[in-house]
Amino acid sequence: MAEVVKKPLKITETILRDAHQSLIATRMTTEQMLPIIDKMDQVGFHAVECWGGATFDASLRFLKEDPWDRLRKLRAGFKNTKLQMLFRGQNILGYRPYADDVVEYFVQKSIANGIDIIRIFDCLNDMRNLQTAVTACKKEKGHSQVALSYTLGDAYTLEYWTEMAKKIEDMGADSICIKDMAGLLVPVKATELVQALKDATSLPIELHTHYTSGVASMTYLKAVEAGCDIIDTAMSPFALGTSQPATEVMVEAFKGTEFDTGLDQNKLAEIAEYFRPLREEALASGLLNPKVLGVNIKTLLYQVPGGMLSNMVSQLKEQNAEDKYNEVLEEIPRVRKDLGEPPLVTPSSQIVGTQAVFNVLMGERYKVATKETKDVLLGKYGQTVKPFNPEVVDKVLGEDKKNAITCRYADLLEPELDKLEAEMKQYKQQDEDVLSYALFPQVAMDFFKYREAQQKKVDVTVADTKNGAYPV
Repeated sequence: MAEVVKKPLKITETILRDAHQSLIATRMTTEQMLPIIDKMDQVGFHAVECWGGATFDASLRFLKEDPWDRLRKLRAGFKNTKLQMLFRGQNILGYRPYADDVVEYFVQKSIANGIDIIRIFDCLNDMRNLQTAVTACKKEKGHSQVALSYTLGDAYTLEYWTEMAKKIEDMGADSICIKDMAGLLVPVKATELVQALKDATSLPIELHTHYTSGVASMTYLKAVEAGCDIIDTAMSPFALGTSQPATEVMVEAFKGTEFDTGLDQNKLAEIAEYFRPLREEALASGLLNPKVLGVNIKTLLYQVPGGMLSNMVSQLKEQNAEDKYNEVLEEIPRVRKDLGEPPLVTPSSQIVGTQAVFNVLMGERYKVATKETKDVLLGKYGQTVKPFNPEVVDKVLGEDKKNAITCRYADLLEPELDKLEAEMKQYKQQDEDVLSYALFPQVAMDFFKYREAQQKKVDVTVADTKNGAYPV
């Protein structure tokens, strides 16, 4: 009998980024992460995804933490494990396209502070919005992984995906990720897609999905059998629902097969034990809504990622219009079609979702169009796979449609760093502060003022102690 050739599956652990972003609105603090890092570092994960995505914004806005400080602390703790971040191409971690000098500096500082792998994606899969970040990552000797934002629609054929994969290899990326943010990739299609990508390119393939539609574990099984090299999973207390399949379950599923991960279940059990009380706490406080833990098959019908759903519900709540939920769900695919059928992932998901809410609440489609909808139609976010609905372009842009752009939008942007630095220099305590300000000017400014106030408090306390007085 021929000996089975072993091809161990690699695991990227997401509990420190996507898992808590998906389930508890990115509210896990650095202090909650640090005590378990040493044990996580001993497991042998391919990488730990711990930064980027919404963690940057949430740290500054809600947790009053410096995200750069978090990264440095995580880097100090993870001595044997690669650290990974999620990066929105030309949008970095913000919601607008930035000039190339900001993108390059952000990549440089991310790697200098401890990131090994940068997963770079574009919400429209417009390759022009990825190149600057990929080139900058290579220059800094980081691993650049380009993610295909997976979605469904007439234009998204196997040929489309394989052509994209070839372009990714040509642009100098080190690996490819299939980024299935809404849990739309079903098992049989995963087999086809992974095989096609493996035939088209020699780059390692990673698969990232969410459990939202209930098929993710089966999708992983078929993808790995088809040749997928790495999968993204989350430790069980923060797995399933709108998060990823559970790490321990996937390790067990492949145990004893040619894909055996070799990871130790006893070590994983200790890590899960650490996170379980955090989950209970989040459930008790209402931060973890049981709604996001179930299976939502509407994901497959409307292609709405979990984060987009919760966003939409809160918008409707604010307007006392929760009864319009189903109407908005039905409007989303129509708006998506009008806007050139983009994948629904940050920021395109928020743009399409918010516009659908307006269309329903106003009782007339595009009576009010958001600035972001106008920017999509003007070409500022990049090129969509299908043309826009010309009637919608006329209604929303009117005469302004003459100003639509066809080049890469960042080519029109002047370098921004010097100007941004001049605006915030009185608050600058580290080089990275200018990047925090570039991405979230108001939020960063509030944080800088808070940080200063906290430091003054500490200074006063130290001074009093030196004078023999009790600390306040």
